[in-house]
Amino acid sequence: MQITEQSSLYNDLERKSVREILEDINREDQVVALAVQKTIPQIEILVNQIIPRMKQGGRIFYLGAGTSGRLGVLDASEIPPTFGMPPTWVIGLIAGGDSALRNPVEGAEDDINQGWKELTAHHINDKDTVIGIAASGTTPYVIGALREARKHGILTGCITSNPDAPMTAESDVAIEMIVGPEYVTGSSRMKSGTGQKMILNMISTSVMIQLGRVKGNKMVNMQLSNRKLVERGTRMIMEELELNHEEAQKLLLLHGSVKKAIEAYRIR
Repeated sequence: MQITEQSSLYNDLERKSVREILEDINREDQVVALAVQKTIPQIEILVNQIIPRMKQGGRIFYLGAGTSGRLGVLDASEIPPTFGMPPTWVIGLIAGGDSALRNPVEGAEDDINQGWKELTAHHINDKDTVIGIAASGTTPYVIGALREARKHGILTGCITSNPDAPMTAESDVAIEMIVGPEYVTGSSRMKSGTGQKMILNMISTSVMIQLGRVKGNKMVNMQLSNRKLVERGTRMIMEELELNHEEAQKLLLLHGSVKKAIEAYRIR
């Protein structure tokens, strides 16, 4: 039996107090960071292969179903506001399409051809990277896409919570994050989902830093989509250029990003 389907280490959950449930879940969540730590060598291999591809115009595609798909879409959707990248650079695809973000789409993940069809609609090429996400490692929607991508010479990776799952056989780099049985048996939205989110953060953030989208420790390319972010950007410029608040904010709003504002000020 797959680890993700094994019975919970806890029983009679309905008889527990709220405090007991919370402490149990937290105890299990502490396992996740250590499980993710063990996968760092594989994450490093994958990221080091992604970076030169993206420098040549390649993209990252995340594919998943259910929770895994939603987490991929979430990570992709956070790249433009955080790093100022176009939304076409990191793309999240979920079995069943955008409606599956809120409601399950019956049978969507069982179509082994659909994932590749969606990738071809984006004109995928050998500079791109496809990362499959599935706690079980058995999702046909993901497996089919990875298989076809490899046939076309496209870099493939996967994130799974089961060792030697079918998905790993279709991946150039398999990230096997073994977190053990879930607190609620089979509910991979819990530890597996938490670990997937952590790994996706690690992949996308390290790639963006290596692509020059961060300076020092600052999000100098973030989108100025609200007052909080305008104020954050203003403080960055004040600190970097030793300007007062009014001057820094005027410069920021004129150029649209911290990075462009600093560069323009220094070359004038």
